Amino acid sequence: MSTGLIIALIVIVAAVLIVAAVLFLRARGGQGGRSLKRRFGPEYDRAVARHDGDTKAAERELAERVQRHGSLQERPLEPAQRQQYETRWAAAQEHFVDSPQQAVGEADRLLAELAGDRGFPDGGRYEEQLAALSVHHADHVDGYRRVHRAAHTGAGAGMAAVGQTGGAGTEEMREAMIEARLLFEELVAAGSKPHRAAPEEPAKPSGGQGHAPWAITRRHAKGS
Repeated sequence: MSTGLIIALIVIVAAVLIVAAVLFLRARGGQGGRSLKRRFGPEYDRAVARHDGDTKAAERELAERVQRHGSLQERPLEPAQRQQYETRWAAAQEHFVDSPQQAVGEADRLLAELAGDRGFPDGGRYEEQLAALSVHHADHVDGYRRVHRAAHTGAGAGMAAVGQTGGAGTEEMREAMIEARLLFEELVAAGSKPHRAAPEEPAKPSGGQGHAPWAITRRHAKGS
């Protein structure tokens, strides 16, 4: 076999190996993206949107979250702690009718404290706490994000005084409270998911009707 033919064969083999390596890395990267999408669900789509559609940048961000917080072990709550949080959340719900802004502020503080007691980063480091929560409670973490934004930017403040059926700001806060409650229920369950027939929804503030109930459950509706 001539030297030229040997060199040609070596070049061909090297090229085949390079192409195979590139295809392998691409396939591996695709699997990683699919894994992140399964793990983060809607949070994956939000990350992509924040990066203006750049999926690679979004996946790098999400992978970094998993690396930082994936090994976090959630601490269970003591029964007395759980009862205290449930009582405080119920009170925040009741306050929503008269003062939506104060209610979302209290919900924001409650979630920050509750997450801290469950072993997540302290609520004083909101972004880090949110990132850790997104790794372990990706389906409902956006409720915390929405409540925090409403509480700290004054979303809807002054737009819906008591006695009005509400502007867009009040409705936005009501929806944020509904989503945030789902995360609250997961966190307060001390490691086991609570069984519930259906999530409750807050009532819209209404004028001249006294204290409207925060929610009308399906069971109550059937009994009416």
